[in-house]
Amino acid sequence: MTSTAPPAASESADKGLRGGALGIIASVVIGVASTAPAYSLAATLGFIVVGVGLQSPIIVILAFVPMLFTAIGYQELNKADPDCGTTFTWATRAFGPKTGWLGGWGIIAADILVMASLAQVAGQYVFLLVGADSIGSNPTSGWVLLVGILWIVIMTAICYIGVELSARLQQVLLTVELFVLLIFSVVALARVYTGHGVASSIHLDWSWFNPMQIDSFSTFFRGLLLMLFIYWGWDSAVSVNEETADPGRTPGRAAIISTVMLVVTYTLVTIAAQSFAGVGGKGIGLGNTDNSSDVISVLGKAVFGAGHVGSIMSHLLIFMVLTSAAASTQTTILPTARTALSMGVYRALPRRFADVHPRFRTPTVATLGFGGISIVLYAILNYTSNAADVIADCVTALGMMIAFYYGLTGFACAWYYRKTLGNSARDLWMRGIIPTLGGIIMYFALIWSLHDDWLSPAKDTAASYTGFTVPGLHWVIGGAFVLGVGTMIVGVIIMLVLMRTIPAFFQGKTLNRDTPTLVRDEPELELPPTV
Repeated sequence: MTSTAPPAASESADKGLRGGALGIIASVVIGVASTAPAYSLAATLGFIVVGVGLQSPIIVILAFVPMLFTAIGYQELNKADPDCGTTFTWATRAFGPKTGWLGGWGIIAADILVMASLAQVAGQYVFLLVGADSIGSNPTSGWVLLVGILWIVIMTAICYIGVELSARLQQVLLTVELFVLLIFSVVALARVYTGHGVASSIHLDWSWFNPMQIDSFSTFFRGLLLMLFIYWGWDSAVSVNEETADPGRTPGRAAIISTVMLVVTYTLVTIAAQSFAGVGGKGIGLGNTDNSSDVISVLGKAVFGAGHVGSIMSHLLIFMVLTSAAASTQTTILPTARTALSMGVYRALPRRFADVHPRFRTPTVATLGFGGISIVLYAILNYTSNAADVIADCVTALGMMIAFYYGLTGFACAWYYRKTLGNSARDLWMRGIIPTLGGIIMYFALIWSLHDDWLSPAKDTAASYTGFTVPGLHWVIGGAFVLGVGTMIVGVIIMLVLMRTIPAFFQGKTLNRDTPTLVRDEPELELPPTV
């Protein structure tokens, strides 16, 4: 951008999506549901407690800070350019087409990496819900794989039919999820403070909010990295910006509201779970590594008891984690398809990705293609040796992608508005300092993650569950490092191929720093018709 003052809003290319379909409530729902609060807490809280102990609540709160800073960057960039390509479009305008393309790849890659885990959890919990524990407890079971694949198919179909149907379903699923989490937290705390807890129950103490009591900076930052995964997903509220009413303001507000709702929810549940169960390494203690992969269902049985009501609530908890994983599966498809759609429109991907269904007005090739790729990758990973560990490393590796494209967005905001930051104190902070700080924290997290994930799984400090032995050198590199760095290398290779086959975007002819809309002077760049 060369003008001294970026416009308050610029008209994005019409991609054929259904404009005005979503209001502020629907956008917030999509943002919160995308993080899958119940699933994320169930799968991650135990590992955080094992690392930082009683200081878990302060980790939850501190991890919120870079997320809020990044959300502010999203809000400010969305005001200038409400394009569903988000990081892809904004980074292109700020830094050029190559950086922008890699930002778009970061979004797509992160979503692909997490889909196998989400499908696996959904498959397991379907069987746990109906009492088939022997099947549900085996994450690599063929039956779990089949149900997980069917789940992806169903969620892909819902996203294909339309964003309005997706939003209505999300409202139902999220309402159940947050209600059950609230009941769980209230009952757990009530039992502790009325003397009906368990032997390991402890009362809330202000020392829980003192980060200085964490053993080391390394331990502190590892807990912070885990929390990045728990918070990730709120940017889905911005990815549907072209389908919202008032696209220049609603998505950005929804992103910030989503992050605030998440920190409140996560802090309450963490305090309640820690107070009721304690942090011991035995029984239902949150420090028991045997329960780390699913602390919520384990605690649910103890919190609600073994009676008739307790059994109903325990099953409702299982249903809640299932719906949470399902909701996240659906809202993972939404932003990925729209990022690919935007990349197709601007010819950063083949033009087929720009196709929009004439009736449903949703991305066709982008939605169906992402669903198909997710199914193939999930099936392949399920039949690898140590499949459960490989899928777990995929979740760790996606943290690199999250930090990469979130941080890039923060830097893009400051650079995009660099010539107008002196206009007011508000512009300096909201468009310059705060997004830049968010980007710095995210990239520090990325570097730290690369350092941790490089370590061999044989070492006690390793962050990976699997390892890759370098032929001839006998080096054992963490599987998460291989997956994360390998994914970025694949992205670079794809970009280099596209630079030769469809060069218009990379030559700045379809989207650059000077043009607020798609350049339409080349016949092959004609957009798909809208209805």
